[in-house]
Amino acid sequence: MKKGLIILGILCSFSSVFGQTDINDARTNFSVGQTVTIRGVAADGGELGPIRYIQDVTGGIPVYGPSSVSGISRGDSVEITGELKDFSGLLEIDPITNVNNFGAGTEIAPWVITISNLGETFEGRILQFDDITFPDAGSTFSGGTNYDFTDGTNTGELRIQNGSDLVGVTIPSGPQTLVGLGSEYNGTYQVLPRDNNDIFPYAAPDKKIVVEVDGTSFLNGNTAYIGTTVSTPITIKNIGVNNLTISGTSITGPEAGDFSTDIVAGAIAGGGETNNTLTFTSGGNGSRQAVLEINSDDPDDPTFVVNIYAIGNDDLATEPTDGATALTFSNVKAYTMSASYSPSTDAENYIVVWKKGSAPTGAPVDGENYLRGDVIGDAQVAYIGSGTSFTPRGIRANTDYYFDVYSFNGYGNFTNYNQTNVLSGNESSTGEQIGNYYNGISSLSPTLIDDLTTLINPHNFSSYFLYKTIMMDQFEVRDTTNGESFVECAYSGERKVFSGPFDWTATGYSREHTYAHSWMPTFPADNPEEAEYVDYHNLYPTNLAQANSPRSNLPFGIITGPVVFNYLEGSVGEIADGSYVYEPRDDQKGNLARAIFYMATCYNGPNGTGDDWSIPSNQDQDVLKNWHFGDLPDNYEIARHELIYETQNNRNPYIDSVDFACFVNFSDMTYDEDCALSLDENIVESNLVVFPNPSNDMVYVQVNGINIEKLTITDMTGRVVGEFNSEMAVKINVKDFNAGSYILNITTDQGSAQRKLIVQ
Repeated sequence: MKKGLIILGILCSFSSVFGQTDINDARTNFSVGQTVTIRGVAADGGELGPIRYIQDVTGGIPVYGPSSVSGISRGDSVEITGELKDFSGLLEIDPITNVNNFGAGTEIAPWVITISNLGETFEGRILQFDDITFPDAGSTFSGGTNYDFTDGTNTGELRIQNGSDLVGVTIPSGPQTLVGLGSEYNGTYQVLPRDNNDIFPYAAPDKKIVVEVDGTSFLNGNTAYIGTTVSTPITIKNIGVNNLTISGTSITGPEAGDFSTDIVAGAIAGGGETNNTLTFTSGGNGSRQAVLEINSDDPDDPTFVVNIYAIGNDDLATEPTDGATALTFSNVKAYTMSASYSPSTDAENYIVVWKKGSAPTGAPVDGENYLRGDVIGDAQVAYIGSGTSFTPRGIRANTDYYFDVYSFNGYGNFTNYNQTNVLSGNESSTGEQIGNYYNGISSLSPTLIDDLTTLINPHNFSSYFLYKTIMMDQFEVRDTTNGESFVECAYSGERKVFSGPFDWTATGYSREHTYAHSWMPTFPADNPEEAEYVDYHNLYPTNLAQANSPRSNLPFGIITGPVVFNYLEGSVGEIADGSYVYEPRDDQKGNLARAIFYMATCYNGPNGTGDDWSIPSNQDQDVLKNWHFGDLPDNYEIARHELIYETQNNRNPYIDSVDFACFVNFSDMTYDEDCALSLDENIVESNLVVFPNPSNDMVYVQVNGINIEKLTITDMTGRVVGEFNSEMAVKINVKDFNAGSYILNITTDQGSAQRKLIVQ
């Protein structure tokens, strides 16, 4: 789902001005995580499972939801509202929040394309491929299996879904026509036939025009980006059986005088072709554009349009006269945010750079072609494309992010950026969103463990498979230079760089069970998948061969003897008694301790799985507790925690309130009345929650499990502007406060702390 420049430029520009109007607009001008409403006709009715591919004249997009789409039949006219999601490269709407079914509509005819055109432009659409063959002809189709199809030069991928009535059907031989939905999985574009009627013998048309520009099959209405090339080959083919008559050509547009062609009127025999040339002679600087029309007696494409985009004498496109305006932010959370802006009046594309903590100081350079993740000055490219919204990757909690939006025209090394009308803005991600989640929970109660177990279990189930979509694609994967991505190994600190969508096998990564699977009293818990096996609080991405496998089910500890294995910051070695432990990098030590504490608490006893989830006897809990208190939750862990909370609807108490761990003996899962923890100011600080922050409405303040004796609010001059007394949680209405920074002074019987509050 590489969201790039969509060919339907006129439609894009109109939708940007007047708001979302069609599917192409939703695909182009809205980002993953944003809510869209689309209206179209369903191209399938359940043949592919709990998904429907909705079509309109501008494009197609799948919508997913077992309960939401069950009443939608093929040909139904529907209006659907939901959130854009990247599912292994496929842009889809999931979850669906509203469906209006208007009954039978007019189905959109398949787009007839060639295999070479199969790609992002046609993802989600109903497609047709003519005169193709199957290399596996004579065998039978199997469910959940991919098959090649070819036109003799190019090869495409066909997928047969489980449950399809094509399963068991003999793969036909000879030339065929294939109809199906354009899909994508992990960077590979696929065609999904709906049923047996979508594959049938090919019948050559009476006459049919095919145009190739510079050796590449060209779609009617596409744009030929020829740069400064003087002569561009244009081949006109007739793939029909009878003569195709070219009646003439015309070149129109603002710089029509720069272009000429030697295409002549006349007949092209069935199966024949003519070789021609488009000649460009620049008449000035900047963007040089025109429209070539080829007229014929093709019944489907009587006028074949080639949009021409060349570059003038200065080797740069024409600079936009103005920039984008009105940068706004939405869906702001600890782990994500989206932004949108109003378009420039004449820009073709936008590049967004961002920086943490302060405004970017660099600017894009004319003639340079940037990719997402590239570094410009002291900032990084967050987005580049024709859309008017974006969702940056790598948001972490409690962090200020600054953005600059530049408009530009051109392509490749001919880009020309407007470096004067720069749109700037900043937004802060949120922090912990605890609310009243722990109301009634006290660390001083001997029933603390059972109380926490009851609170966090049961919870929503999300599969092992979906961890990739939810945790990797939406959170762990970040941008690096050259349009590539990287993921960080939790144990070793390795930064694995890769191209295209994230894939476990291709990267050699895995989902590591911090509380080892074999430690679980329910082992094996993976077939079928049990909640404890797929619990996202316990799973972290690691290098399979260099971290996951060496750790295996070893206890964690501090190596004091010989090291027998090392990879970057993760090692296996001996401790004093001669046994082996795994020691990860320092940044993961507190995280893994809290994951183990969570698992031992969540699934322990009758309110859990009914089993004893005490940690193994060879796992030193003192090591884990030292790591827990020595490596407190950082902004990465807080952001990750909030995403899992939204997914599973349960929290890890040991992230939210670090002192809980002191009161639990994890070796036998009993309450520790002799907790040696000193509840000093550091503990008050680590349990202090202020949310949302920044805010312009209600702000909630609490110290988890500790009564607030007094809270005062002062402005930056020291003047007291608010005061509250003796409450477990304080609600502050800041609607009438002036925008700016304030200091919260919190006093409890176990210490005090301060926190900065920003009023917007």
